[in-house]
Amino acid sequence: MLAQDSIAVLSIVGRSKTGKTTLIEKLIPLLKSRGLTIATIKHHHGDFETDRKGKDTYRHKAAGAKTVLLASPEKIALVTDVDEELRAREIIDRYVRSVDLVITEGYKRETFPKIEVFNWKENTDPVCLGDESLIAIVTDKPINAPVKQFLRDDVEGIAEFILNLVKRKA
Repeated sequence: MLAQDSIAVLSIVGRSKTGKTTLIEKLIPLLKSRGLTIATIKHHHGDFETDRKGKDTYRHKAAGAKTVLLASPEKIALVTDVDEELRAREIIDRYVRSVDLVITEGYKRETFPKIEVFNWKENTDPVCLGDESLIAIVTDKPINAPVKQFLRDDVEGIAEFILNLVKRKA
């Protein structure tokens, strides 16, 4: 386990509906099987609900509680109001503990190393192509780009690439 300030962070970025979530779903078990503990943070552009109307925690929040936690023997869920959107680093520093790697989905404006999931279409470029933090592209067809590229079915290769990134961070 790495110290809190040594947690590696990697952002999986790309346009909507390119397969970011699917890639993360495939990577987590591979990275876990190689000994990494992983946290994920999904960026959402608007408001969201994690509870259903009528449930106790929903009722607590609707009654005006700033923070509501739901706890069981297996997990804890936290819903808290924020005055402004927190950067990924602030979220990690406040809430993430005891992991080797944080994978964020989205956060393309952050400066963490990024892997972009890109679906090739004529007259389009990856959204982070000029970003110095872009370290790789996962694509359905090789493109002209100055970073490492993986075909989307090379999940093993992507996992090894990420594992090496985490080892360098440690």
